[in-house]
Amino acid sequence: MAELIGIARMAAEAPCLEPKRRVQYFELGARSYLARCDSSRVPFRWMINPYRGCEFGCKYCYARYTHEFMEMHDPDEFERKIYAKSFDAARFREELGKLPLGETIALGTATDPYQPAERRYGITRKMLEVFAATAGLHLGITTKSDLIARDIDLLQEISRRHYLRISMTVTTVDRDLARLLEPMAPRPDLRLAAVRELADAGFKVVVGCSPVMPLINDSEESLNAVARDGAAAGAHRLWANVLFLKPCAYQVFLPFLQERFPELVRKYRERYARVAYLRGSYPEMIQERVEQVRKRHGLDRPSETHEPELWPKVLQMGLFGE
Repeated sequence: MAELIGIARMAAEAPCLEPKRRVQYFELGARSYLARCDSSRVPFRWMINPYRGCEFGCKYCYARYTHEFMEMHDPDEFERKIYAKSFDAARFREELGKLPLGETIALGTATDPYQPAERRYGITRKMLEVFAATAGLHLGITTKSDLIARDIDLLQEISRRHYLRISMTVTTVDRDLARLLEPMAPRPDLRLAAVRELADAGFKVVVGCSPVMPLINDSEESLNAVARDGAAAGAHRLWANVLFLKPCAYQVFLPFLQERFPELVRKYRERYARVAYLRGSYPEMIQERVEQVRKRHGLDRPSETHEPELWPKVLQMGLFGE
């Protein structure tokens, strides 16, 4: 076997913090907390993931490949071996301080920042505490956990200092279907309750119906139910993306279909065997359907452009961290 190097060696040598029946937690050193993203598909330049791996175990998860960087090629290890990054607030603040004012950062791009590990180790909250003492950035947070409501106090302070966008993922309001697709994630009603808490606290929360999976949650009825319940909870906007299946996700999703939706296996093989992203009439039809339910429930509002309270001061004086 070749000698492990880089992140793979760090993972192999990571101390086990807590072994449990289903999952093991490890502490992983972090060379950098910010990761640059140059993809034209996303509206941000920098990514932050407080954890490697995600215990929610979503069957469609595209991020399983990130464990391959640590020479872990069993896709199930992504949800069974969770690495909490060792956190140094001063070093994180120093990294943020090197960014230009107005830079864009997304928190939770590959793993959920509010997965169960967060209750134990609190890395996400520690990062938010640093953001709450800095200023001048565009920060987006994406989750499918109601635990985010725990941090409303910090998020309110952050929104005074940075442009802040919060997105709650709700793929379906059908509890049974959600449990099949996202076995360890909070129920849809709990996520929507968190949307209500955030909205009541003054945040313009976006609901993300993603991914939209052909013949599973793509019906007008299903999308309409997400929009209806999101609007009732006080959501500001709705967005949706069609499922894409990288090889790491394909090898988990297809066996899942064979077990739970065997009648769909042939159709998915035909559509995704050679491509990860669907093109053409299907995604166009889904976007038209989503636009209809958006308008029906008032979730087609313009993106929030409210200027943070401290933004003029930041721009005028070049302050960062005041």
